[in-house]
Amino acid sequence: MSHTPHELHEEFPQFADKMTELKAADAHFSKLADEYHEINRAVHRAETDIEPTSDLTQTEMRKKRAALKDEIYQILSV
Repeated sequence: MSHTPHELHEEFPQFADKMTELKAADAHFSKLADEYHEINRAVHRAETDIEPTSDLTQTEMRKKRAALKDEIYQILSV
């Protein structure tokens, strides 16, 4: 299995414990993390041509991933 960049634990290593706690205790955070994981995998598959997509689709997926990452960071940094 290849390495998928931009995993949350790599993006925010300083919040690893907090992410684990929030995934178990906060349904909203857990949903955001799941959505991020799903879109991140889709971006990786598109970028590596496992599931080729148009440039526009890749751009939109990257924007969605960035928005989720921003929202997750806002929760983690409180």
